Amino acid sequence: MMYQSSMQVATRGRGTYSIGSEIRQQLRESGIQTGICLVFLHHTSASLILCENADPEVRADLERFMDRLVPDGDPLFRHVDEGPDDMPAHVRSILTSNSLSVPVSNGRCDLGTWQGIYVWEHRHAPQRRRVTLTVYGE
Repeated sequence: MMYQSSMQVATRGRGTYSIGSEIRQQLRESGIQTGICLVFLHHTSASLILCENADPEVRADLERFMDRLVPDGDPLFRHVDEGPDDMPAHVRSILTSNSLSVPVSNGRCDLGTWQGIYVWEHRHAPQRRRVTLTVYGE
């Protein structure tokens, strides 16, 4: 069996946004108990991460690391059509990922105790991000 759905994630700008509850709801609607859930983000200036979900400082540390690695306004970048965070957002997206595959067991994502799924927004302005879930299984 296969199930597919899309959702919109409204961001308030740069940062991480948990999408675990939305994914759980979609898995319930799918009726699939055992299989694989593919989560795909349709954008080039945001990404998906599977990350520590207990201490928000982990995600804040990741943001500080990325700020150091790919700073906004770096003179190296010529693609600045939408501002100084434009090309850094693309680089951040490429360094991370726009899709995740997660096992489904007992109708739920089979995540580790401290794992959560997040959209990582790399732009400063609020955005609406589209995420598609495709679930295969039985």
